[in-house]
Amino acid sequence: MIKTTIEDGIATVVLARPERKNALNAAMFAELGDIVDALRRDTSVKALLLTGEGDDFCAGADVSSMQTATDAADVHARMLENQRPCHAFASFERPVIAAVDGVAYGAGFSLALMADFVLASERARFSLAFARIGLVPDLGMVHMLPRMIGIQRARELIYSARELPAAEAQALGLVLDVCPPAELRARALELARALASQSAVGFALTKRLLAHSFERSLTSLLDAEAGAQAVAFTSAYVMESAARFIRKEPARFSWPPFAAK
Repeated sequence: MIKTTIEDGIATVVLARPERKNALNAAMFAELGDIVDALRRDTSVKALLLTGEGDDFCAGADVSSMQTATDAADVHARMLENQRPCHAFASFERPVIAAVDGVAYGAGFSLALMADFVLASERARFSLAFARIGLVPDLGMVHMLPRMIGIQRARELIYSARELPAAEAQALGLVLDVCPPAELRARALELARALASQSAVGFALTKRLLAHSFERSLTSLLDAEAGAQAVAFTSAYVMESAARFIRKEPARFSWPPFAAK
């Protein structure tokens, strides 16, 4: 139910259950965690593109599976298993791009925000639908959303469970770019390829620093930054980049024009 391909260093992971709007069941949660963890260990993979098959990204967790819950202990154990993709993406220190078409509801919304960047089609729709059926947000949403848009707007989206169109999601800073559906996959691949051309060492160190930027003090981050810069500065990528600059040659990395808006 999850398809994976690797081409030119870009791993494309596709949630492939279109008849259910790519809703995640227990098997898919486990499979996604395993796949992302395996890709993390594959040094040939320079970036990861996450998307859905058909006209939707992900409708969230499969509601039909909720009827099999027996008690709170059973649900708690299941949730710990379902969190495997969270841990896998958190430890994936290379670029992750989410290409969202159609719905990204509930856990699907959470899954999209695990990416470094979210690109959306004009028909993409986001919703923290948990409150509609009496549930709490999961897959790390209460950690990610307030940090991205502030606690007041996070409360509004969580408590209301309203639908968020792509343009508003971009205005809030949750989406980098919005484009026609036919252009979505190509733009996502363009961004993934561009980020993959960066220094793997420099990107991983930067992503690690950013992951802790809200929890650590300035003094602590300055110390971590100095250590990270010492490692990055002595990498082969920096040596090559400096040589290219001196020779007035183009840099290896170039930010895609569409993302500069």
